Amino acid sequence: MPKNILGKRIGTMLFTTGTLARGLSSQTFSEKNFPVTPEQYLILSLLEENNELYQRQLSEITLKDRANVSRIVSILEEKGLVNRINDSNGRKIYKLVVTQKGREVAALIQPTVIELRKTITKGLKKEELELFLSITDKIYNNLKNKVNLQI
Repeated sequence: MPKNILGKRIGTMLFTTGTLARGLSSQTFSEKNFPVTPEQYLILSLLEENNELYQRQLSEITLKDRANVSRIVSILEEKGLVNRINDSNGRKIYKLVVTQKGREVAALIQPTVIELRKTITKGLKKEELELFLSITDKIYNNLKNKVNLQI
């Protein structure tokens, strides 16, 4: 086996697996007529988990550019799922918080997200999943300081 094949396979597998996982999530959210997309749910769940965050922090966590995060937050705000709260220093910076309606929507979707995770990890033993997460974390850390994202 040529040396380069393994490296190409890692990149291909990471990309295609991520694409399939996003596709399954989108398909499932659509079939269940959820009021948000998986991308919007990600932002909603991060806000719920952290109580409040700035858009900049969401951009850093999700690796999405600020314009994309701003668009998602605006949609969630229009749906009454999040609120922007003026930061105390008076600048045009807002803290983002989940509304009660947002918590209810997140709670509605959470069981489906758990089922999606079960589908994705079907057939994996706990030790295999832990090893996978450890390896993926190492790959992530190898890349995160090498890539200059405009977030």
